[in-house]
Amino acid sequence: MPERKFSGRTLSRSQALQILFQADATGRTVDDVLSGDYAITQGPLDPYAESLARGCGSMMPRLDETIAAASQNWSMSRMPSVDRSLLRLAAYEMLAEPDVDVAVAISESVELAKAYGTDDSPKFVNGVLGGIARGLDADVRPPAEGDE
Repeated sequence: MPERKFSGRTLSRSQALQILFQADATGRTVDDVLSGDYAITQGPLDPYAESLARGCGSMMPRLDETIAAASQNWSMSRMPSVDRSLLRLAAYEMLAEPDVDVAVAISESVELAKAYGTDDSPKFVNGVLGGIARGLDADVRPPAEGDE
């Protein structure tokens, strides 16, 4: 498959996904990955990408709990790392980024799943994120960690 070129916020999400994947694959925190050497396919690292990655890193336990609750018959450890990282990214946007529409977060994640995941990734990611979306009230997002 030829490498896809992304732009705008899609590029930022792609970069954040790559940072999250590297943290997951190496067992390091997002902050550790960002403070050292990291690889992204299109650079330099966009400020929004860094914000997304760091936000995911700061909320990782809550994101994983939210994803686990919405993914039937799939433990977090059983998910492919790319899918797990994509779900964390989208769940973060859905829960903590008030300027990002839930449908946009889902749509963007499905597109990234097509680019980076397996043939089954888009359907899986869409299904889990749909479960998370159904659990959210359309007008009210849960408070971010520390805001409670």
